[in-house]
Amino acid sequence: QVQVVESGGGFAQSGGSLRLSCAVSGGTFSDYIMGWFRQAPGKEREFVATVSRSGRNIRYAVSIKGRFTISRTRNEVYLQMNNLEVEDTAVYYCAAGRTVATLARSYDYWGQGTQVTVSS
Repeated sequence: QVQVVESGGGFAQSGGSLRLSCAVSGGTFSDYIMGWFRQAPGKEREFVATVSRSGRNIRYAVSIKGRFTISRTRNEVYLQMNNLEVEDTAVYYCAAGRTVATLARSYDYWGQGTQVTVSS
């Protein structure tokens, strides 16, 4: 059974940085497109970033472009978050799928989420 596990959330001040990590077990990591999504209280889950199997095809949400960077190695995917804003506060989810996509329904496996809290 494929499992997705995130780590690295926590607290940061506005303007600070955090890095999220995500790994896949029970499957072959290189088979999957990996994505990051987030959900703030009272809001719908929204797309953040996605990276293709090769790492060459990357897409970002407009709201975080230029501040966040998605990358992957052979075994993990990362989300480097710089210049954090209070509006970035949310639960961040890592997801694995078969198609490079910005829609949550395109992803097959999801992690449990990790909380990111940014204070002013």
